[in-house]
Amino acid sequence: MKYAGRLAAVTLVGALSLAACGTDSNNASTDASPAASSAGSDAGLSGTINAAGSSAQANAIDEWKKNFQQANAGVSVNYQPSGSGAGVQAFIQGTVAFAGSDSALKDDKGEPAEADARCKTGKAINIPMVTGPVAVVYNLPGVEGLQLSPKTIGGIFDSKITKWDDEAIKADNPDATLPSTPIQAFHRSDESGTSDNFTKFLSKTADWPYEAAKAWPAEAKGQGAKGSDGIAQSVKSTPGAISYVELSYAENSSLAKAKVANGSGEFVELTPESAAKTVEAAEIVGEGNDLKLSIDYATKAAGAYPIVLVTYEITCEKGLAPEEAKLVKSFLGYTAGDEGQQALTGLGYAPLPATVLAKVRTAIEAIS
Repeated sequence: MKYAGRLAAVTLVGALSLAACGTDSNNASTDASPAASSAGSDAGLSGTINAAGSSAQANAIDEWKKNFQQANAGVSVNYQPSGSGAGVQAFIQGTVAFAGSDSALKDDKGEPAEADARCKTGKAINIPMVTGPVAVVYNLPGVEGLQLSPKTIGGIFDSKITKWDDEAIKADNPDATLPSTPIQAFHRSDESGTSDNFTKFLSKTADWPYEAAKAWPAEAKGQGAKGSDGIAQSVKSTPGAISYVELSYAENSSLAKAKVANGSGEFVELTPESAAKTVEAAEIVGEGNDLKLSIDYATKAAGAYPIVLVTYEITCEKGLAPEEAKLVKSFLGYTAGDEGQQALTGLGYAPLPATVLAKVRTAIEAIS
C-alpha cells in the first residue's frame, strides 16, 4: 500500500503542547505501544547498538543515547557521525544495526536492493526520525539580516558570484551596505545527506546545472570541510564565508543565518515553525513500513522556509539478529516516543508531525 496525503504542520508551540495537554490531536502515542514510551528501564535489556551515519542528527543522538543509557545501564549505544553516505554503506556491509541518513535509500544507486540483501529475511526500511532545517550560514561582519534568493544561492555555490557586493546580492538586499569581500563558499567534502537535500533544493529552485547528490559536484568548486562540525567551524573562522548546515549546528556555533526566498519570492527567516510549513507539504511515498518522504522545495506556502531535511534511521524490518533487533526496536521506540521527540525542540530540530509519527511508531513495532 502506498501512502499519500499531506503531513500535518509541526510548530514549536505545538510540540511543547504535547507535554502540556496530551490531547488526541497533538499526541500520536498509544498507551500500549512501547514505541510511544519514555526511556524506562528494561531489566532484560543489555548489549551494544552499533550505528553510524548522518552528522546532522548527531546532537539528537547524543541526547537520546544519554537518556536511554541512563535508564538502561546494560545498554551501550555506539553511534559514529561519519556522514550519511558512509552510514548507508556500513549498514549495507552489515557492520552497523542501523544507519542515519539525511536522504532515503536511493533507487538510482541500487541502495534499496543492496540493503534488502543485507537484511536477508526481510526488507530495509527508511524510518523518518528528525526534522532538521538547513540554514544558509555566513560570516560577514557588519551585515545582518542577509536575504538570498535561490538563484543567488545557486550562483554563489556554483562559483559564478564571487564578491559580496555582486549585483545579484544587492538586488536581494536593496537596503544593505555590502562589502567587496571575496566570497568563501564551503561545502561538505564527505558524502552527505545534507548536501543531497541542499542540491535538491537548488536543482528545483535555481539555475543549478548539476545533479542532486550526496557528493558535492567537483565542477562547482568551492572549499570542502568534513562533517557538520567542520562546516560550522570553517564558517565561524573565515570572514566572507558562506555554507549550508543544519540549524542545530548553526545555533550551537552562533552563526548568522540568511533569510531564504521560497517559491512565492517571500524571504523567510529560519525557525522551527517556518521549516514546519515546508514539511507540511511533504508526501509519504514509500510502501508499507518504508516511510520515504517527498519534500516540496519550491513551496509557495506563506511563511514557509524552503530548505529542510528529514533524517531517516535505516534498518531491517526483519533480518537483524534477535538480540540486535530487540535493542534497535527499543532504542528507536524511545527516539520516536513522546520524551524523545520533545527533546528535539531544545536542540535546534523539530519533532515529526503527528500524522507521520503514528506511522513511524507502527514501523518500529514491526521490527523483528
